Amino acid sequence: MPDHQRHPDGHIGSLVISALFVLMGIIALYDTTGYSDRDSQVFPRTVAIMMILTAGLSLITRFLHPSDSGGFGTGTWWRRVLLVVAMFAGCLAIPHIGFLASGAIAFAGGLIAAMHDRWTPITALLYAGCGAAVMIAFLALFRYVLHVPLP
Repeated sequence: MPDHQRHPDGHIGSLVISALFVLMGIIALYDTTGYSDRDSQVFPRTVAIMMILTAGLSLITRFLHPSDSGGFGTGTWWRRVLLVVAMFAGCLAIPHIGFLASGAIAFAGGLIAAMHDRWTPITALLYAGCGAAVMIAFLALFRYVLHVPLP
């Protein structure tokens, strides 16, 4: 990146997001204390602890070694907003339309946000097929292997 495009406060965004993920991990960890079944606590607690550890490591690293790259800086904002909206929409839709349909919403939003190349019918079909295979594999894993009750 050329020097004239660097943002001296680029690390602030990374610090804010890392602190937000630490906070969300603590909230998720606290939420698991209300679960009556100990088996249902394992997965959310593991994810929450990993989120706290990785976000905390990122927070400490960025605080001790600030960098002018990353953070909110430059970029395509509609892609960032679309990704966050798609993730929230998928999460909120799970109880109403089920795991697969809400997963399709989140996957499609994330895919559109991440796709920087030109769309062709072949790439659209290929990505849709791969997404369907991944979502069906996760559904089978959660439902039949891990016995997680899914909506």
